[in-house]
Amino acid sequence: MSQRSLTPLRLTLATVAATSLLLTSCSEPAPGLPGVGAVTGAASPPSVQAGGRTSGAVALLVPLSGPYAAIGKSIEQSVKLAFTAPGAPALDVRDTGSTPQGAAAAAQAAIAAGDGLILGPLTKTDTQAVAPIAHAANVNVLAFTNDETVAAPGIWPLGISPGQQVRRVVSYAADHGRTRTAAILPENAYGQLMGNALQAQAQALGEPSPQIGYFGQSFSSLTHTVRSISDFDSRGAGIEAQIRAARDQDDQAGRIKAAKLAREPIPPPPFDALLVGATGEQLAEIGTLLPYYEAAPPQIQLLGPALWAHDAAAMASHDSLRGAVYAAPDPAAGLAFEQKFQSTYAGAPPPGIDKIGFDAGAIAVLAAREGGYTDQILTNPTGFSGTDGVFRLDPDGHVQRGLAVFKVEPGGPQIVSPAPTDLPPSPQQVTPPTS
Repeated sequence: MSQRSLTPLRLTLATVAATSLLLTSCSEPAPGLPGVGAVTGAASPPSVQAGGRTSGAVALLVPLSGPYAAIGKSIEQSVKLAFTAPGAPALDVRDTGSTPQGAAAAAQAAIAAGDGLILGPLTKTDTQAVAPIAHAANVNVLAFTNDETVAAPGIWPLGISPGQQVRRVVSYAADHGRTRTAAILPENAYGQLMGNALQAQAQALGEPSPQIGYFGQSFSSLTHTVRSISDFDSRGAGIEAQIRAARDQDDQAGRIKAAKLAREPIPPPPFDALLVGATGEQLAEIGTLLPYYEAAPPQIQLLGPALWAHDAAAMASHDSLRGAVYAAPDPAAGLAFEQKFQSTYAGAPPPGIDKIGFDAGAIAVLAAREGGYTDQILTNPTGFSGTDGVFRLDPDGHVQRGLAVFKVEPGGPQIVSPAPTDLPPSPQQVTPPTS
C-alpha cells in the first residue's frame, strides 16, 4: 500500500480545464481525475484480503432494460465520467433488467469475471438480492438505494436517506430549544423509515419519546391524524364543551363563565416541533389544518425532508408553512459535476441519483489508486467530500452525511445551518483510551 493511502482521504470535486474533474486528498495535491472518454484496460486477476478485494475490475450493476432503464443509463453516464482518468480500473457494466433476479445474476457474473468491487444496484430489493452473493465472495458493494435497512458490513447504501435527513433537522431543532417533537407521516415505507429515525434520534438526544401519527391517502385520514396528534380534543374541544355547558345554564352566572372561558387561550400542543412527511397537496392541506387545530407556528417549528426543496416556493406563500425548516444537500456542492455532465453529454441537468453514481465511481477510482477496495480504504474516518457534500462510510454499512438546513422564506429557501465540512466520529470509530 502506498504511503499516501495512510493519509486521510477526502474526495473533492472541482473544475479544472475543460475536460476533467479533481479527486483530492485533504493533505496532498490532487491527481487528475477523469476526462471524458471510453474506459480502457483489461481486468487483472483479483487478490483478496479480509474485508474486501484489493484489485480487479469494478462492476456497475444498473438497469439498462425494463422500467428503470432510463435511470440506469443516466447513472452509467455519470459513473463513466468518474472513470475517464488514465489508470482508472476497468469498468464492467452489467444490466440488472430492473429486477432483483436480474441484479443477482449480474452480480454472480461480475464476481465470476473477477470484479473486485460492485457499484449498484439501484433499489432496496435489488441490493438485498445482491448482498449475500457479494458477501460470500468478499466483494464490497456501494449501492445506490437510500434505504438504510440494507446497510451491513460491506454493503453501503449511498442514497441520501430519510434517516439522515431526520437526524439532521431534529438535531437542528434541539439546538434551538425545540426538544419535544411529534410527527405526521405517510402510512408507507418512507414514512416508517422517517418514524424509526425520529424515535432513534429522540432517544439519542435524551428527548421524550415522540408521538407519531401516520396518515393514508384520503383527506379524512389526514384530518384525523392532525387532530389526534394536536390533542385538540382535550385542548380546544374541551374548552368549547365547557363554554357550551356554561351557556346551557341559561343564567347570568353561566353567561359570565362562558364569556370568561371564551377569552382564555387554548393551551399549546404537547410538542414544540413537528416533523411532517407530506409533500404537494397533502402538505398544503396540513398547512390549513394546523392553525384550525391550534398547532401552528410560532408555537411549533415545522420540520421536514429534502423533498421540500421542490415545494419551497408554494410553502412560502402559506402563512403556517413559512419558516419551516428541512435538511438537504447544499446545491452548491454539486455544481461542478452538473456543469461537467451537461457539457459532456449535451443534455439537461442530471437527476439527483446521478450524483450518487458519480461519487460511487470516484470512490472506486480513488480506492484503486490507494491500495484496493477494502474496508480499510473505504471506511477511512475522514470520509469524502462529494457532489452532495461530506460523507463517510462506517464499518457497519451505514453512511453518515453532512447536510445543510434550509428555512422556507418568501424569497426562496435560505441556509440557516450550513453543511458541515467534517463529520464527528461514529461510536464504532472511537478508540477507547488505554489505561
